[in-house]
Amino acid sequence: MSGKSYLIGIAGPSGAGKSYLARHLAERLQEPVLPLDHYYRDLSHLPLEERAGSNFDDPAALEHELLIAHVAHLYEGRAIDLPTYDFSVHTRTDVTQSFEPAPFVIVEGLFTLHWPELRRLLGTRVFVNMTDDVCLQRRRERDVRERGRTPESVVEQFRATVAPMAERYVRPTQAHAHVVVFGSIPIEDEVEHVLEHVRQNTQEPGLQPAARHIRRSPSPSVPSR
Repeated sequence: MSGKSYLIGIAGPSGAGKSYLARHLAERLQEPVLPLDHYYRDLSHLPLEERAGSNFDDPAALEHELLIAHVAHLYEGRAIDLPTYDFSVHTRTDVTQSFEPAPFVIVEGLFTLHWPELRRLLGTRVFVNMTDDVCLQRRRERDVRERGRTPESVVEQFRATVAPMAERYVRPTQAHAHVVVFGSIPIEDEVEHVLEHVRQNTQEPGLQPAARHIRRSPSPSVPSR
C-alpha cells in the first residue's frame, strides 16, 4: 500500500454496536480508531442547562467541516491534532491529541456515512444495523451504569431525540454502505464481512481469516452517542 491511509468507516444507530465492531476490527488490524465523538461542537457560549438540552443526535451537532478536513489529511498520510470533548459539560477542551496516519484507520460514529464529502474518502463503508428495542436496552444499561442516569430519563431521551433522529439521519445512510452487518451476529463474523471487502479493495493477502472463537456479549459497550 502507499503512504496514504485506507479508511474504513462504520456507521449505525446508537446502541447498534459500532464501537464494539470498531474495537475488534482495530485489534485485528492493529490500527487506530477515530471516533466522531471528538468533533461535537463547543457549546461553552451557552449556559450549562441549555447545553444539556441540546440535540446531540442531529448531524449539525458535529463540526463536520473540521472532521472532514482531518479525515482528508489522514487519507493523504498526514497527522492531525485530534480535539477532545468533555461530555460532562458539553464543551471542547484546550487539549489535543496527536493522531498519526496508519495503513488502516477506522472512522466510527453515528454520522460516518452522512456527508458525501466524508463518504468519498472511505475505502470501505460499513453500516451496523439493530432494532430500536435492543438499542434502547443497551443504551439504558450503559447510561444507568456509567453515567448515573435514571432509566426513565434514558427512555425519555431515546424516544424524544435518539430514535427519531436515527430514523431521519442515520438509518437512511445504510444505502451508502458497502457492507451491512446486524449487530447481534458473532463479532468474528462482523469482522470477516468487513475484511473481505477490504481485501478486495487493497489486495492485502495478509488479512487472513482469524480463528472463530470470539462470541458477542449480550450487552457490549456502545459509543458515547
